[in-house]
Amino acid sequence: MARLTLALTLAGLLAAGASAAEPSTADSLAALPTYVAAPQVSGVIRTSGSELAGLLALWEADFTRLQPGVRFENHLQSGDAAIGALESGSADVAVNGREPVLTEFLSFAEVFGNDGPFQVAVATGSADKLGRTWAEVIYVNRQNPLAHLTLAQLDGVFGAERSGGYRGYKWTTRLARGPEHNIRTWGQLGLTGKWAKAPIHTYGYAPTGMSNFFELTVFHGGTKWNPNYRQYVEASAKQATDRASGTDQMLDDLEADPLGIAWAGLAHGQGRAKVKVLALAAEAGGPFVAPSRETVGARTYPLTRSIFMQMNRPPGAPLPPPLEAFLRYVLSREGQAQVRAQGDYLPLTTAELERQRKTLD
Repeated sequence: MARLTLALTLAGLLAAGASAAEPSTADSLAALPTYVAAPQVSGVIRTSGSELAGLLALWEADFTRLQPGVRFENHLQSGDAAIGALESGSADVAVNGREPVLTEFLSFAEVFGNDGPFQVAVATGSADKLGRTWAEVIYVNRQNPLAHLTLAQLDGVFGAERSGGYRGYKWTTRLARGPEHNIRTWGQLGLTGKWAKAPIHTYGYAPTGMSNFFELTVFHGGTKWNPNYRQYVEASAKQATDRASGTDQMLDDLEADPLGIAWAGLAHGQGRAKVKVLALAAEAGGPFVAPSRETVGARTYPLTRSIFMQMNRPPGAPLPPPLEAFLRYVLSREGQAQVRAQGDYLPLTTAELERQRKTLD
């Protein structure tokens, strides 16, 4: 057991060391393409959704300086209302800190006949700011010798056998997996001695945009969870009815449970010496990457999230010129400089920015 503990500890230190070696952002903003305000365009862009803690206002002010013929009409009550505004015809673009959920895909298809909103990632989510599309991190009790997991192991721990999964609103049996992939004891993750037959107790979020991202990323669109999964909501959110339902209690429960494993954000674990964060790998061979502002900014941490602009764009149809110009501005050096200036979200890497720009063509 001591040998295993030492090996896992060393692996965790190596992963953390690799993470610390990442630059403060994956790419310098100087490497990003500049925005060229030509041709000049004019018109109105109606927005709905989230104000992104002031980031949208920064983008709009700088863009209208470069494109004075464009003006914005903002209706930014909530990201949860964003896609509904597209469907009602009252908005041209939905500004959102999360991916669409199943009911939004279904209603979008029924209104427009499209498979779902056209979606562009416009910035990387936060590393450690609550309420800012934070990266999801995995916690275990400090007594647990485990140092890292793969996403497939996370699926085995938190998920369950399933007959299929969703891609958008379409169910496919290609995403099925059997019960042989379930992981229910710590011994199945390589722990020995007293840990070998000990059950794994799972903790995490009740259905939210965060759990939707977990299902999309870890369960490949599946929706079945480990039957012992204990659900909580954000301690400060409107859904919380008492402390026992919130994330503060979740971390208290994990601190008291050596057999527990939970997912939340980096901010939730601050000041909690009795829990630790695990490094993650997207593939079985690694590398294992610990969550940090550097690795989230580099998008090397597997549970890094994005913020989006979502639109109704039928396949093959062009975007309206003012909206295309605005998106090309956001996906430019100037636009991503505003992300850095806002400070909570993180700029896209060069590779991710180029991938998103290609979707506009």
